[in-house]
Amino acid sequence: MKLAELEIVVNKFAKYVVQQAKSNLSKKGKRASGKLYNSIKPKIDVRPEGFYVYFDMEDYGVFQDKGVRGTEGHYADQNTAGSPFKFGSGSGPKGGLTTGIENWIKLKKFQFRDKKGRFMSYQSMRYIIVNSIWRNGLRATMFFSNPFDKGIQRFGDEFLNAFLLDTEKQVILGIKK
Repeated sequence: MKLAELEIVVNKFAKYVVQQAKSNLSKKGKRASGKLYNSIKPKIDVRPEGFYVYFDMEDYGVFQDKGVRGTEGHYADQNTAGSPFKFGSGSGPKGGLTTGIENWIKLKKFQFRDKKGRFMSYQSMRYIIVNSIWRNGLRATMFFSNPFDKGIQRFGDEFLNAFLLDTEKQVILGIKK
């Protein structure tokens, strides 16, 4: 059965989620290189049994969204506390955080100063930042989860109405595939 009306609504839902997620990244200042922002794309797979909506993004996007608990604690918000990710669990690649932070520091082009007022090296800054993140974790931004949940609420009735309209056209009115 061809579900043309439902396909239109599914596309609107996917565009809404992507637009809101990108907007959240911008509002929360999480667009250092723009790599995550530019990588968020919907993929809609139409199959005989239904529609499958996938959202592609950089691998680290899920950590930005859900947060990561630190080895010694985590931020006191509910979203970060409930994160399925934790530093020191051994599941991630070795050196991934260090490399990412070093690239971020060089991209932002800033340097801390030591007690004598001299600029610190990038390696020293990297150590300080990585050590802090490792112990305290990353705060959950929910940049993607919130728009996804709101999209489900917003388009829920439209999904149903579109499905009913498609069914009515094809079954009751007898329009062929």
